[in-house]
Amino acid sequence: MERVFAAAAAVERWPEILPHYRWVRILEQEGNRRTVEMAARRGWIPVRWGSHQWLWPETGRITFEHISGLSRGMRVVWELQPRDDAVQVTIRHELALKHPLLRTRLGQWVVGEVFVRSVAGRTLATLKRVLESE
Repeated sequence: MERVFAAAAAVERWPEILPHYRWVRILEQEGNRRTVEMAARRGWIPVRWGSHQWLWPETGRITFEHISGLSRGMRVVWELQPRDDAVQVTIRHELALKHPLLRTRLGQWVVGEVFVRSVAGRTLATLKRVLESE
């Protein structure tokens, strides 16, 4: 559990192990909250956003609030739960997008399905593969 949490929480190391991440910069840290700038690719399309990240190791939770980029306003919760000799990781996204065009049905679909689901799915699958191979 500790190893999986550490890998999921250390977003600044994601570009080293996740090929679709271009960079992650820690801009500020105070207590269990960090402000980060993240950049990835959805296929050939570059995406970038800013986020607050809160780490809750005692409950196995990592939460994010996107504060800039097209996904501004989105909240993300990573929940890690021990299961026998494994760890189950669930990622939940709550789209509460701020940009008026993105609050439309089409905008929600583009951000949620085309970008978020793709990047998050690839992130989780690649982290799983890397951790299981160690």
